[in-house]
Amino acid sequence: MSKVFVSGCYDLLHSGHVEFFKEAAAYGDLYVGIGSDATILDYKHHKTVYSEQERLFMVKSIKYVKDAFINRGHGIMDFIPTVDQLKPDILVVNEDGSTDEKRNFCAQRGIQYIVLQRKPSDGLQARSSTDLKKSSSNIPTRLDLAGTWIDQPYVSCHAPGWAITMSVEPTFEIRNRCGLSTSTRNVIKKIWPYQLPNMDPETLARLVFCFENHPEREDGIISGAQDAIGICVPGLCRHYYNNHFWPERIEVCNDESILQWLEEHICMIPMFPRQPGCSVVEGKDITEPKVKRLAKAADDCWQAIMSRNLDAFAEAFKASFEAQISMFPGMVNPSGQKPQPDGLNPTTVQGYIDRYSHLPGVLAWKMPGAGGGGYLVLVCTSRHTFPQGAIEVTIRRGGM
Repeated sequence: MSKVFVSGCYDLLHSGHVEFFKEAAAYGDLYVGIGSDATILDYKHHKTVYSEQERLFMVKSIKYVKDAFINRGHGIMDFIPTVDQLKPDILVVNEDGSTDEKRNFCAQRGIQYIVLQRKPSDGLQARSSTDLKKSSSNIPTRLDLAGTWIDQPYVSCHAPGWAITMSVEPTFEIRNRCGLSTSTRNVIKKIWPYQLPNMDPETLARLVFCFENHPEREDGIISGAQDAIGICVPGLCRHYYNNHFWPERIEVCNDESILQWLEEHICMIPMFPRQPGCSVVEGKDITEPKVKRLAKAADDCWQAIMSRNLDAFAEAFKASFEAQISMFPGMVNPSGQKPQPDGLNPTTVQGYIDRYSHLPGVLAWKMPGAGGGGYLVLVCTSRHTFPQGAIEVTIRRGGM
């Protein structure tokens, strides 16, 4: 029986891998080389989802595999020491993994080189690790409920106050430039592509904040700490800012009855992304009375949530948004942004507000993030009154 060898990372093991093993095993006894954790970190610049020992266990458990090993080489040809020890008759690759370097390596050692076309097993969807990485990241996003902009010192220097955020599970397509802190989320995915590490949430938020706002950041903009905190700290969270980029205090609520209550009353309406080049800060008018109104609205919002007082929550939620747009009118009417062609839907932020604010059951509304587009967040009487097409929000619970 011929010895057949294949090699790969197999970090996100899926049906495409199993079908590949099945086809390769048709040529003889199948042996699999697996990229080590160190090799993947060095070559692909990210940590693995599963450790090399977990990946080895899973691959060995597949019935088409005779045996499997952790490759001890480096880079794209990390399997060379494994091949030299195993001395296979055939090396099999899929079409995406075929290179002249591998073909020449096999020719030099007298190993037959076979390239398989990638195809799914009968009745199954085609799978690839690349596609899964694009769609399966479990990094949460954040939704800001009140006090938005207070995390910038040029705002909190007029009056201190709280920002209120909640960490949201990625149960829907999270579109860029839509007020859900996708810039910070994309920064996180550069370090941890699939899920947040299991560590103290506030420490994690500090790491993310420092990584995003490094000294060589070309645009010179400091992203507000509420983005990193809102993503990394599970549950409902408020953070107190007083003329500094990092808050003086952070308080967290993971009371299940309160989180369920919020999920029962909050939904999001997709609008259009904020256009490149438009400005939401042009024409800003930040004064002490306006910042104090923003801070008071956030205080009122938190107290209403803690007591699960829906009317008071809706009033404070709307008051927070009104305080924001009094300081930053560009949130609703950004400079340089043109009306968006959107079929039968409104074509401006104000158009969305006008349409959805008058629907039965809608009590309050605001835009998350800096505005200019994105989503319209609604407070409704109940889940039953969410407008058609609304996105339901799932709050990330405590733990990672």
